[in-house]
Amino acid sequence: MTTDRRLRVDKHPVGWVLLIWALGIALLTALAFSYIVERRFPGPDDVLRLVQVRDLIGGQNWFDLQQYRINPPDGVAMHWSRLVDIPLALAILALTPLVGVGMAEWIVALLVPLFILLAILMVVSRLAWRLLGRNEAVMAAIVLILWSSFLMQMQPLRIDHHSWQILSVAVAVWAISWRKPVSGGAVAGFSMGLGVMISLEVLPLVAGFGLILALRWMKDHRNRMWLTSYMQALALTIFIAFAGTRGLPGPSLFCDTISIPHVGFFVIAALGTGAIATLPRLPLIMLALLFAIVGALGVGFVAFTETQCFTAPFGVLDPLVRDHWYSNVMEGMPIWRQETAEALRGGMQMLVGLGSCLALILRKRDWLRSWWIEYFLLLLIACLACVATFRSLYFVAVIAAVPTGWAASRAIGLIRNGSSLPIRAAAPLLAYYILLPGGIVTIGAEVFGSEDSQSLASAEDDILQLRESACDLGRSTSGLAALPPATIFAPLDVGPFILLNTPHSVVASGHHRANLAMRDVIAGLISKPDESRRLVERHRADYVIICTDIAEPHVLASVGGDESLAARLLSDRPPAWLERVDLGTPDALQVWRVNRQP
Repeated sequence: MTTDRRLRVDKHPVGWVLLIWALGIALLTALAFSYIVERRFPGPDDVLRLVQVRDLIGGQNWFDLQQYRINPPDGVAMHWSRLVDIPLALAILALTPLVGVGMAEWIVALLVPLFILLAILMVVSRLAWRLLGRNEAVMAAIVLILWSSFLMQMQPLRIDHHSWQILSVAVAVWAISWRKPVSGGAVAGFSMGLGVMISLEVLPLVAGFGLILALRWMKDHRNRMWLTSYMQALALTIFIAFAGTRGLPGPSLFCDTISIPHVGFFVIAALGTGAIATLPRLPLIMLALLFAIVGALGVGFVAFTETQCFTAPFGVLDPLVRDHWYSNVMEGMPIWRQETAEALRGGMQMLVGLGSCLALILRKRDWLRSWWIEYFLLLLIACLACVATFRSLYFVAVIAAVPTGWAASRAIGLIRNGSSLPIRAAAPLLAYYILLPGGIVTIGAEVFGSEDSQSLASAEDDILQLRESACDLGRSTSGLAALPPATIFAPLDVGPFILLNTPHSVVASGHHRANLAMRDVIAGLISKPDESRRLVERHRADYVIICTDIAEPHVLASVGGDESLAARLLSDRPPAWLERVDLGTPDALQVWRVNRQP
C-alpha cells in the first residue's frame, strides 16, 4: 500500500463528534446531577484550585503561589501551575459583571471541563479519520466517552489539571502524524512542554515522544528534523512558560514541578540535538554515543544545581505522612496496589488497546506499518507509566482510542458482513468487550464475587466518599463563615472546603509541600488527647473539626486506637480541652472550640 491516507477526500465527521460530545455531557449530567446542582466538587484538589484562582483574582501576585491560609502564618508554596489558572480566571472575570462572582465561578467550573472534552474528541477523531476513516473516527470518540478512566476527568466541576494534560498528549499524538516534520515536531514539543509545565506526571510521555522521533531519525537521516524541532519547541516552551509563571531565576528548592534543573536539562538536550542535526549522516553507534553525551551533560547540570531532583517527588515525605496519607491516594499508587477488580479493568483496557494496535501493524504496509509500530511503542510507554502510577490510565485511554475505535468498527461490521452465522452472532459480544473491556471483569466480580470487594463492603458500609458526605462541605460551612477568622485543625481532605467557603485558615490540607504540618495533623488525630493538645496548640488552632462519615478519620482512628483523638471524636467522647460548638451544621460535621491552656 502506497497511498497516503492522511490526504482524504471525505469529510471529518464533525457532526457525529458533536453528537457524541452531547451524549457524553448527558451521561455525565445524569450521573452527577445532584452533585452539580449542590455544587459539590469531585475532590479537594478541584476546590483548592478554585481557591488559588480566587486569590489571583483578588490581587495575589502572579508569581506568588503561596497559600497563606494553609499552615499560617508562613503558608505553603503550591506546586500547581498558573497555566491552568489562566482560562479559569479569565472566564470568571468575563462572566462576573453579567451574573455575579459566585454564579460565574459555578458556570466556569461546569463548562471548562466539557469544552476540554470537546477539544480532545475533535483531536482524537481527526487523527482516526485521517489514518483510518469516518467510521473509525466516530468509534474512537465513542471509546473515550465509554471509558470511565478518561471520562471521570472531564466531569463538570472537575477543574483540576489532569484534563489539560490529557489534551496536551492528544495534540502531540496528532501532531507527530503530520506530513511536515518541522511543524509537526514543533507542535508536539509545544504541547508536551505545556503539559509537563502543568505537572511532571506527563514526563514519561515527554520521553516517549522523544524516543519515537529519535527512532525516525535513526531509520532515516532525512527525518532528523522531527526530533530537532520537537526538542527545540519543548525546551523553548518550558523556558518561556517557566519564566512567565514562576519567574527567573526562580526557585530550585522543589523538584516536584519544573524548576531550574529541569529547564537546564531540556535546554541542553535541545541545543545538543540541534548541533547533532547539523552533522552529516553518522553510523548508528556514533549517533547513539553523541545522544548519550548530550544526555550526560543534561543530567550533570541537574546534579550540579539540585541533587534532590534525582529523588521521587514524594520521596521527601515524613514517614507518617507517607504511610497514612500518600499510601491511601490510590490513583497515585502502582497498579498492583489497586483493588483487584479495578486493576483488572485497567489491565483489560490496556490489553485491548495494545492488541488492536498489533492487529493494525499486521494489516498495514509501507509507511503505515511503520507508523503503527511507533504508535504501539508510544501506547506501551503509556501502559508502563500506568503500571507505575495508576492514574496514567487516562493517558492510555486517549492514545488507545484510535486503534480501539478501529477494532470496534471492524467488530460491528461483522454483524452484517461476517462470513458465517456464528461469526455474525458473536460480533455484538466482541464489539461490547472492545468498547467496554472492563465489562468482563465487572460481570466476573458479580458472578464469582471478590474477597477484597466483599471485605471492603462490609468494613465501609457507613463510610462515604467526600463528595457524598452528609457533611455537605460546600454549603454547611456557612455557620463557620460567621465566626471571626480563626485557624482550624481539621482532617486533610476537609481543609480545602474550609478555605473556599470561609475566611478561616487550616493547619494543613492534602497537599504534600505542607509536609510537616500534615504530619502534625495526622499525629494529632492518632495520638492520645494530651499529645494531641500539644500539636493543636503548636499551630495555635482555635477550633477542631471532624466529618464523621468520611474515610480519613476512621482510618486514623483504627491506626491510633480507641483512645486516639480521632476515635474519641468519632464516638462523641471529646477530651476536656475541647468544647462542642453548635453552628447549625449537619450532625456529621462536628465543631469544637479549643480551650487553651493558661
